[in-house]
Amino acid sequence: MKKKSVLITLAVACNLLIALIALIHKRPDRFRYERSGVIQESAEAIFPYLSNLKLGMEWSPYEKKDPNMRRTFSGPAEGVGQIEMLKITPNQSVQIRLTMTKPVSADNLIEYTLTPEGTGTRFSWAGSGHIPFFGKIINLLIDREKMATADFDVGIQNLKEVVEAKTQAR
Repeated sequence: MKKKSVLITLAVACNLLIALIALIHKRPDRFRYERSGVIQESAEAIFPYLSNLKLGMEWSPYEKKDPNMRRTFSGPAEGVGQIEMLKITPNQSVQIRLTMTKPVSADNLIEYTLTPEGTGTRFSWAGSGHIPFFGKIINLLIDREKMATADFDVGIQNLKEVVEAKTQAR
């Protein structure tokens, strides 16, 4: 009798595991997160902070999260070809390839977009990419969208403060 209950328990556990794997497998394998905010300044005043990675250090939320982050800059100070800049449309948009190795490997697209709005400019920050099977498991345990967009919100606020402070100083 004991042997039979062990076999039943194993069969139920295997079925649950199969169901969990199927559930994980059916989850989306792509993501896109986006946040935006209005900065009371022109696109021309904001754009250098997006197209020049060194100026990006003034507002990036990741500077405070990891002050020991290693950076390597090569090529021109601005423009396509700088580190991982993919496409730049002056005063409108920047596309960046973000390749990470820790805590997990990722190859994502970051998009910054500037759109005139009222007396200011709407700055939109979007991130998108592929979610591997392991990432789908992590997404069941951790709300990665909430984590990423919280960083976007901090970055947008930081950029707003930096750019608007420069305007007031003039």
